[in-house]
Amino acid sequence: MSARTARLEARVTAKVKTLIERAAAYEGRTVSQFVVETVQEAAKAVIQEHEVLRLNPSQSRAFVERLLHPPAPNALLRKAAEEYSRKVVSR
Repeated sequence: MSARTARLEARVTAKVKTLIERAAAYEGRTVSQFVVETVQEAAKAVIQEHEVLRLNPSQSRAFVERLLHPPAPNALLRKAAEEYSRKVVSR
């Protein structure tokens, strides 16, 4: 287990603090445990919402079809590739 070395602070109203303390007490956790665990779960949910692509069966088939049989590059894509080649130097 890694040591907890980072600190997180938040200013809240007295009403919000009382609410959090009450919720933590109902679950038998300290305020710190309650806040950290609750915020961690919320953070994971937000990240998953933004980073996980969910497709219905029709969208999934169309996606795989494009991966297996991509369309030919259009003029704009060819121009972007040429510009990239001019600007980016590989080492």
